[in-house]
Amino acid sequence: MPIHSRTEDSEMIKDRPNGGTSPETVISIIGPGMKVVGDCETDGTIRIEGKVDGTVRAGKAVVVGKEGIVEGKVYTQDAILAGRVTGTVTAESRLELQATCQIEGEVFARRMQLEEGAILNGTVSMGDKAARKSEAAPPLPLKLKDKEPPQPEVAAQKN
Repeated sequence: MPIHSRTEDSEMIKDRPNGGTSPETVISIIGPGMKVVGDCETDGTIRIEGKVDGTVRAGKAVVVGKEGIVEGKVYTQDAILAGRVTGTVTAESRLELQATCQIEGEVFARRMQLEEGAILNGTVSMGDKAARKSEAAPPLPLKLKDKEPPQPEVAAQKN
């Protein structure tokens, strides 16, 4: 087996378009014991073994492991859920609910596989119409770094 030096590896990365791996092939992981408060967004796949309080958006797939928890909204092409989700799940292509899965909320999916033992409490919309709803998913909110927060209007008081 050939041994590569760091220089050779750097040269191989430089030869690839976009400097390396395409975003769609990257898997982002929120590991056990990790908690994210806020929104997560990727063009590829995100695997959640910890906890996310916020919106999760993945261009390819969202995987929630047995111990994973999402409290918020999930938007993706394909979703495989084995953990707990409280909120809205939108899978434009396919949704798989494994036996250990617990969902409380709305589900929109073109196709769905539900294993025996999975718990789903909420509403389900399936088919092409449900998938189209996910296309109208609201964008993530913009961060207001340079802008001052709006000031409340104060009504003039009469004495």
